[in-house]
Amino acid sequence: MTLKLHNFFRSSTSTRLRAALNLKGLDYDYVAYVLRDGETRTPAYLARNPQGLVPTLELDDGTNLTQSLAIIEWLEETHPTPALLPADPSGRARVRALAYMIACEIHPLNNLRVLFRLRDQFGADEEAQKEWFTHWVSTTFDALEDALASSPDTGTYCHGDTPGLADVCLYAQVWNNRRFDIALDPWPTISRIFAALDALPEFRNAAPPNQPDAT
Repeated sequence: MTLKLHNFFRSSTSTRLRAALNLKGLDYDYVAYVLRDGETRTPAYLARNPQGLVPTLELDDGTNLTQSLAIIEWLEETHPTPALLPADPSGRARVRALAYMIACEIHPLNNLRVLFRLRDQFGADEEAQKEWFTHWVSTTFDALEDALASSPDTGTYCHGDTPGLADVCLYAQVWNNRRFDIALDPWPTISRIFAALDALPEFRNAAPPNQPDAT
């Protein structure tokens, strides 16, 4: 199977998917886009992904999969080993909840489209955008830290000692935070888990600065 990943090096959703593909041991062709230049708004790309977002995973039969979490669930179903979700229903629900805290509570409020809208419609300068971004990260990271620190299910990683769905989301978000110089000092458990993930080649090779289009 030949996979083609349409993505952007700094996109946190792309980072999630790169890490998941690496954990699954799946090779892919890397296709880069520059979001700020509108390269995902062309007719050709919109025919592939009508939202004009990244990532898109193109399969060898021409099928295009969109939305990072949906793609990761597809990977889990089609390539179940190694698993990114626990075997037990309660564990799967916990991991999904941790992942959704980041993917559904932080990312939609802080992605590039939202920051551009704040700038263009409401005149938010770079400092105001940073304050907005930091507020929504902190609001969820405070709760995420509590959830991780208080649970016996937290191990080396978000759930036990095997990295999974929650970890790819956490790893990508921490890298995204660095754009606004958000330190991890207030969240020691998150910081510890990120350091453990960053020591793994599957994650380190997915990190934004290690991509061919990194600038």
